[in-house]
Amino acid sequence: MNPNLITCIVQRGEADGVVAAAMKAGAEGATIYYGRGTGVRENLGIAGMFIRPEKEIILIITKDEQTDAVFDAVVKAARLEKKGQGFAFLHKIDRAIGFMSE
Repeated sequence: MNPNLITCIVQRGEADGVVAAAMKAGAEGATIYYGRGTGVRENLGIAGMFIRPEKEIILIITKDEQTDAVFDAVVKAARLEKKGQGFAFLHKIDRAIGFMSE
């Protein structure tokens, strides 16, 4: 099994719905933690006032065969095709222990 890590960063309050969609698509669980974004907001001047700096970061480990379905579910649930909603990215994990052992 080759695990993958999906990382998704969304606006505060959105993570529960994203995780529910990921689990419906086959994810076995997720980790959510909180963060604060910097950079883009400050550079937008007055328009940046409408972007909340508080974020939720979602980490989801998937098996290779689940990855595409879970990633697509995350993108749809978080509305990531719309600008300013957040973003997601995928990491291939070369080595891991303690999770999804067979």
